[in-house]
Amino acid sequence: MTKLTGKQIAEEGLAGWVMLAGSLHTRVRSGNFATGLALVDAIGAEAERANHHPDIDLRYPHVNIRLLSHDEGGVTERDVRMARTISGLVAAAGLEQTSAGVSQLELALDTPALSAVLPFWGAVLGMEQDRGPDIGDDLVDRAGTLPLIWFQESGAEEPRQRWHPDIWVDPAEVQPRIDAAVAAGGSLVSDAEAPSFWVLSDPEGNKVCLCTWQDRGA
Repeated sequence: MTKLTGKQIAEEGLAGWVMLAGSLHTRVRSGNFATGLALVDAIGAEAERANHHPDIDLRYPHVNIRLLSHDEGGVTERDVRMARTISGLVAAAGLEQTSAGVSQLELALDTPALSAVLPFWGAVLGMEQDRGPDIGDDLVDRAGTLPLIWFQESGAEEPRQRWHPDIWVDPAEVQPRIDAAVAAGGSLVSDAEAPSFWVLSDPEGNKVCLCTWQDRGA
């Protein structure tokens, strides 16, 4: 299987799904726990038949679903097929599927000493260095509970930022979030890398990036 780019996935027209940080995400509004559980059971049966298993988070009012081909370190055709299968199950159950409001948190540490600090954070957080294709500067939680941590090479000049969150969102949600952040007292620091990411700051200068799949190679 070949890993698909964000553009290729967008061209598949998967309604209700969004590409976030290398994986496909959707939210199904179940309304109650029992209905959500029944959907999870149906998805589980199809996943067993396909031998391809999504990550599923069952909550009282909704079900969050994530698809990723771990052997390829990204989304492949098998994920697209499973996404279509899941969407069919959602429709058959008379439920609503959406990507609105779905996001993924990634923590980034800007550092000129990646190899020195990464092992420490892996040890203290109980996380492992990602050994996937073309990856070597990430820490991952194999249980899938903690957010991905990305170590970003940076200069050593002071003052400089260390930790900052990356929020992966649907491209359609970027401008509304920027507008809301500015209205809440923040500012847009830079859109030089848009539409890959935008840098914002709170009133005290703490920065955050809004990230999308756009203009990325994977």
